Amino acid sequence: MKGVILAAGRGSRLGELTDDRPKCMVRLAGRPLLEWQRAALTAAGVSPLAVVAGYRSEQFGDIGLRVFPARRWAATNMVRSLLAASDWLAADTCVVSYGDIVYSADVVRRLAAATGDLAITYDPNWQALWSRRFEDPLTDAETFRLRPDGSLAAIGARPRAVQQIEGQYMGLLRFTPAGWARVVGLLARHTDRQIDAMDMTALLQALVDDGCRVDAVACPEPWGEVDSATDLGVCADLVAEGRLVFACGREVRR
Repeated sequence: MKGVILAAGRGSRLGELTDDRPKCMVRLAGRPLLEWQRAALTAAGVSPLAVVAGYRSEQFGDIGLRVFPARRWAATNMVRSLLAASDWLAADTCVVSYGDIVYSADVVRRLAAATGDLAITYDPNWQALWSRRFEDPLTDAETFRLRPDGSLAAIGARPRAVQQIEGQYMGLLRFTPAGWARVVGLLARHTDRQIDAMDMTALLQALVDDGCRVDAVACPEPWGEVDSATDLGVCADLVAEGRLVFACGREVRR
């Protein structure tokens, strides 16, 4: 099973931390975020790995990963970055990771074990993390609703109440070639401008609306998202508390 890390964006909300490096190269506990992702994916048996690079892409030249260029990264959103790795996604089952998240190998193993053609991970205990990141968790949270069978029903809208949130999407996905074919078929009905503007949750909701099943894998393990300097501090605290652990070989479960 292959892995693709989406790391084309700059991460402007991190301010001067990304003046001279891509967002995924910002360091957490002495290691770039990209190394945390690579370690977790590798420990879970996901290999080979590739990265979709845009901002400061020259910094990906000697990291030992296949690089897919996102040449229009500054004018497009994440779905266009995902399309840069289309050859891999069409040929093999792939785990796709955002470049600004930190997670354990156990989370990857849960996702890899999903049986459907399209699957995502979500955090059912999201309020604990969001309360550390934001004074009011609802200011940044998105709707996330499941069907009785555990598949995704709704994602990505602005919630009016906590009751509309059964978890939070983590930025980890899994596509089989058949699942990717569903994505390609859906996007073929959109204009280039629409695709350029489409983020990942909009794509997931469009797939659900189109009748496609998206399996949702609950992952209660600690994880983190780095959108801001505050988030980086929260993740550093989780590392200091022993809740986020860098994967080395086969990761120890906590």
